[in-house]
Amino acid sequence: MRRTERLFSIIQILRGARRPLTGREIASELEISLRTLYRDIAELAAQRVPVRGEAGTGYVLDKGYDLPPLMLTADELEAAVLGAAWVAMRGDAHLAKGARDLISKLTAILPADLRPILLDAALKPISFANPPVDRFDSATLRHAIRRRHKIAIDYADAQGAQTTRVIWPIFIGYMESVRIIVAWCEQRRDFRHFRTDRVQRMTAIGDRYPEPRQQLLKDWKAQLDRTKPELLHFPGPPPLARPGKRPIIAA
Repeated sequence: MRRTERLFSIIQILRGARRPLTGREIASELEISLRTLYRDIAELAAQRVPVRGEAGTGYVLDKGYDLPPLMLTADELEAAVLGAAWVAMRGDAHLAKGARDLISKLTAILPADLRPILLDAALKPISFANPPVDRFDSATLRHAIRRRHKIAIDYADAQGAQTTRVIWPIFIGYMESVRIIVAWCEQRRDFRHFRTDRVQRMTAIGDRYPEPRQQLLKDWKAQLDRTKPELLHFPGPPPLARPGKRPIIAA
């Protein structure tokens, strides 16, 4: 957990507590050391968050303190709502639920003058294509990407030929009618693109792949920019490619 997330979590824990909480109780809930907690409490105090601690009693947050309201412009809010609505419509079941929950949370914390933008959105995604249907749990794939875990897949190409691969998933590309797994393939020793609806079976191996995911992403961007620049719609200038890489082709 990043430090900013920990600081926010400490505030939320103290806000919801009905009694003073000891440092050990807070540290245990956050799964951090007591020393780390003390540093975080000191940082909150430096930021003038009214956290009070008494020896032998515990920490409390002064009543009446709350986080500042979410400051968004109308354009920023419409962008967030449009993106969440598209994910709710085109994403897998887990992401769709996450998008709907996001809208609910935004509704709860927005200032009153911005709530009509959520309730009567002027921008809506429209799609005439059926969403892709996957045979595997997409949460397993996203977990593997976050943890840099290898996965094994049984994959059928456009001609129906099936192969078994061990891949290092980098990210999932969402298109109008298909989703693409961009990954490093151990069998081909190169980057490959796999349509999720052609994955017959997926198994999380659990082994971490050795190269940082951001480095793999940079290498993929550089290779695609060199071989098929017309297909690259990705923010940021690509770095120089490493020598000896073959062009990307469909898996």
